[in-house]
Amino acid sequence: MSQFDHLLAAESFNQNPYPVYHQMREHAPVYWSDAWGCWMLTRYEDITWTLQDYQTFTSLGRLTASMDLPEPLWERVEPLVRHYSQGLINVDPPDHTRMRKLVHMAFTPRAIRKMRRYIEDIVDRLIDEQIERGQMDVIWDFSYPLPVTVIAEMMGIPVEDHAKFKQWSREIVAFMATPKPTPEILLGSQDALLAMQQYFRDIYAKRRRDPQDDLITALVKAELEGEKLTEEEMVSSCVTILIGGHETTTYLIANGMYVLLQHPDEFRRLLDNPDLAESATEEFLRYEGPFQRNRRIATRDVAIGDKTIKKDQLIMQFLGAANRDPAQFADPDALNITRSPNKHLAFGYGPHFCLGAPLARLEAPVAFRGLLARLKHIRLAHDDLEWNSALFRGLKSLPIAFEPA
Repeated sequence: MSQFDHLLAAESFNQNPYPVYHQMREHAPVYWSDAWGCWMLTRYEDITWTLQDYQTFTSLGRLTASMDLPEPLWERVEPLVRHYSQGLINVDPPDHTRMRKLVHMAFTPRAIRKMRRYIEDIVDRLIDEQIERGQMDVIWDFSYPLPVTVIAEMMGIPVEDHAKFKQWSREIVAFMATPKPTPEILLGSQDALLAMQQYFRDIYAKRRRDPQDDLITALVKAELEGEKLTEEEMVSSCVTILIGGHETTTYLIANGMYVLLQHPDEFRRLLDNPDLAESATEEFLRYEGPFQRNRRIATRDVAIGDKTIKKDQLIMQFLGAANRDPAQFADPDALNITRSPNKHLAFGYGPHFCLGAPLARLEAPVAFRGLLARLKHIRLAHDDLEWNSALFRGLKSLPIAFEPA
């Protein structure tokens, strides 16, 4: 077992990865993991470079590169592999550029600004549903239903289907949460993926017959510079948008509330000055970001520091480690909701910078302003909390108690 593999496999890493990140950054910033079968990067400078240089570090095949499977199983999971060889996050320019231009129409600053009132109404409704109880689970009662309602509304998905999308999302990303997924995990992820793909194909067909005012209709009709999305590209992109559009924001809001409760002085600063909600959101993204790691594949032999990455080897970019790099951030383990500058990598960097970042940056501050304006004496209902071990970093549950303001 490699030097740090036992620490990466420990339950304590799942609960708090940052001490391990610091050790790796100091002693082995470019580290080969036998258990994960890849190189691990923890320095901000190395990670920004490898995210930016798509010609040397490609997204093609990155999500299935570590799957060590017998040939019969490869054939059984061919639909999963095919899905993760196409679509917005799995290709590089020029295909990525073409697809991103088409999908970006729903995420322009103007389009996002128009949603503010709608998001404020959802926040108020969710708080109304819980306020008299004096308690809520921040995740399941608030930070999950808010973004899933918003992204589903944008895509034209009816409310009664929201729950099935949450289940599908969890099952799809399960295979990414472990370095070497078992056949059972792979097949479970594939079953959920096929179900979601068929759902979007059905909607795609309906929108061709009966256009609506939603993103899928826009994708059906979109044409830019003589190019448009194929049906497979559209389905793949919709899966990506739906999963990324609610999972990350769910944990951004919940993680932000959790770290505020762990830092009462910063909590008081935000209570006294709600105009800091945007700045606080950026610090939550840096300090306890919901998306902790990313992957690329080397297209040629290349040196990073004193190590040589061989062609076709996988690299794992620990965004959470980069966001605590003292070479980039002063006092990186301190929460500072007025931190400036704050060039964190929670949304990635380079060509694949998160398409939905403007939406998350609107939803989260609106959510925090709503919660802090309407709830007082917010506190943990209990401290027996458990972190997910999946691709997205967040608590499984965040129960709080409060009094109505």
